Amino acid sequence: MVVQSKTCPCNPITEQTFIPPLLDLAQPPDEARRAALVRACEDLGFFKVINHGVPLHVIQSLESHAKAFFSHPQSHKSQASPTPPDPFGYGHKSIGLNGDVGWLEYLLLNANSSPDDYRKFSPIFPADAARHFRGVVNEYIGAVKKMACEILEMLAEGLKVEERDAFSKLLMDEQNDSVFRLNHYPPSSDGGEELIGFGEHTDPQIISVLRSNDTCGLQIFLNDHHRWISIPPDHNSFFINVGDSLQVMTNGRFKSVRHRVVANGAKSRVSMIYFGGPPLSEKIAPLPSLIKGDDDSLYKEFTWFEYKKTAYKSRLADNRLGLFEKIAAS
Repeated sequence: MVVQSKTCPCNPITEQTFIPPLLDLAQPPDEARRAALVRACEDLGFFKVINHGVPLHVIQSLESHAKAFFSHPQSHKSQASPTPPDPFGYGHKSIGLNGDVGWLEYLLLNANSSPDDYRKFSPIFPADAARHFRGVVNEYIGAVKKMACEILEMLAEGLKVEERDAFSKLLMDEQNDSVFRLNHYPPSSDGGEELIGFGEHTDPQIISVLRSNDTCGLQIFLNDHHRWISIPPDHNSFFINVGDSLQVMTNGRFKSVRHRVVANGAKSRVSMIYFGGPPLSEKIAPLPSLIKGDDDSLYKEFTWFEYKKTAYKSRLADNRLGLFEKIAAS
């Protein structure tokens, strides 16, 4: 991590920019690179990936489909709204069920979708475009999921965990509860006043893989500096967030990064996020090999279903893990 005292294109008022830890997947994952990756997850819970291997044509095709969808009139897009209890579909400004709002619209999709999941898009996309949209989404998810698993296996090796797939097997499980989100932050017309596009939060899953177009907005909270720092956009790379579940599985060694999105520019921002989640019945607890000596587990064991249910009942900025910390419960 490097904070430099020069003008940041995302936030020139601060006159500082942030250089996140970097993972080059084209380089052999030797011990030094694994150790650096572990440090990034311990210090920040956030890093940048280059030479990721996700095909450019897949990225461009998905972004084109997203832009095409979000360009439709509001009345058309609303036809793809969720039908309870199904949470998937189109959302506008309202985030979750507990009063959080943001300057955005989005599509929340099941990462393990069936053709039926995309029928709601048929009135919006012409002819066979809904089917083609599903194909592009699935191809993209397959590529970023592969990247996420490679990263998780590097982390397991860096932590000296005996099972190399201790984390990645949860994403590879046929019953994994992963989701995919396309966010669109429209241009702001409020005279440069900062708008919250997506409020501060941590991601509850194991790992998040983020890509956006070349527009500023993403910020992470630096605990050591006690303030928010803007992340310069890079549409050729991906950003990785450690999620709450991975923080628990590493017994707090890795940090689930607190982040948000601000929407205060003249350009629209489109982001694509894969949230790698475990099966609903999976028990989330610190790995035994990461609890050494008298260092007891910091968390009570819970299932992903229990934690997911808690997350849905909470506000974005809530400390959801606080309910499962042993110290807080004693």
